[in-house]
Amino acid sequence: MAGVYSVTQINVYIKNMFKQDFVLNKVSIKGEISNCKYHTSGHIYFTLKDELGTISAVMFAGQAKNLTFQLKEGQKAIVNGRIDVYERDGKYQLYANEITLDGAGDLYKRFEELKKNLEEMGMFAKEYKRAIPTFSSRIGIITASTGAAIQDIINISKRRNPYVQLILFPAIVQGDNAKDSIVNGIEILDNMNLDVIIVGRGGGSIEDLWAFNEEIVAKAIFNCKTPVISAVGHETDFTIADFVSDLRAPTPSAAAELAVADIHLIEEKIYSYQYALNQRFNRIIYNKRNLLEKYNLKLNYLNPINQINDKRQRIMDLEDKLKYAIKNKLKYKKHEFAILCERLNGLSPLSKLSQGYAYAENSMGNSVNTINSVELNEHLKIHVSDGLIEAKVIKKTSIDR
Repeated sequence: MAGVYSVTQINVYIKNMFKQDFVLNKVSIKGEISNCKYHTSGHIYFTLKDELGTISAVMFAGQAKNLTFQLKEGQKAIVNGRIDVYERDGKYQLYANEITLDGAGDLYKRFEELKKNLEEMGMFAKEYKRAIPTFSSRIGIITASTGAAIQDIINISKRRNPYVQLILFPAIVQGDNAKDSIVNGIEILDNMNLDVIIVGRGGGSIEDLWAFNEEIVAKAIFNCKTPVISAVGHETDFTIADFVSDLRAPTPSAAAELAVADIHLIEEKIYSYQYALNQRFNRIIYNKRNLLEKYNLKLNYLNPINQINDKRQRIMDLEDKLKYAIKNKLKYKKHEFAILCERLNGLSPLSKLSQGYAYAENSMGNSVNTINSVELNEHLKIHVSDGLIEAKVIKKTSIDR
């Protein structure tokens, strides 16, 4: 059938018509942001509406990364981009390249100019940043007396350390009188000998947060002798106060986390230090006790009384050894003497005499062993077992053997 087209063909045809339209390829549309969703891919999907109509819009991640603020429901914005057709759904939508908040353009320009001027003056320099005390006991807070910001700070502070003293200066944080109120609060709290001051408020539009972009507020924070934490808006909101303060907190709740040390963690750390200290002291005492015992043993060993007792004991031992040696020596000599006596007794003439033998000696007293030992008519003495016989040599006769 002639003139019948597929859905895809029609969508492609319409898409080409949009591309050929000069106005639709570069258009600026003013409206209110609604149905805003940030996708995990970085794309932003939203609807732009006015009193009579709506148009779907998307801003891809490549362009979204250049946004200096976060899109929120109800914001008045001017969106620059092109109108094109999404072929799959057959729907036209706005493909955004640039988004500016309606009525905020001049404020952003003033913001960038003041930021540049103050940076050139060195008010953002790191060397002027003071360290936030680790253990603050008195904390000043400059914010509205009503609202979520002060309640968040109080709740978190009590949870982390109920002993910290919070001093609130109820400031005006929005409107024409806000800047003077904030400066007044900084000057008053700075003279109260506090550990740290938190300056901030909850989230809002750039107009709502503008008091924290005023030069007079920036100079008051810079000249403040007490360390200042800036906690203005949400994590994506940046103000001049954030750059000039000593520390920026993404939210008032985060400021309380940064300013108030967690007492439970402190107690745990103290307990761990106490345990380590006790362990070290016990180890030192143990080592010193061992060393003392060693010195005591050495002192006892070198003590003159112990030395004398030791020498006396040694002398007694040597004396016992000497007595034992003498006793053994005497015993041995007695035994040896007995043997010699027996030998001597065996050689004694008297012993021979008792066995029936006799002993003769000449006139000279010499033993008569041969006939040549005597002369004829020589007188002899003959010893027998029971007496002495005197005799005279009458004859000598030799015997051949």
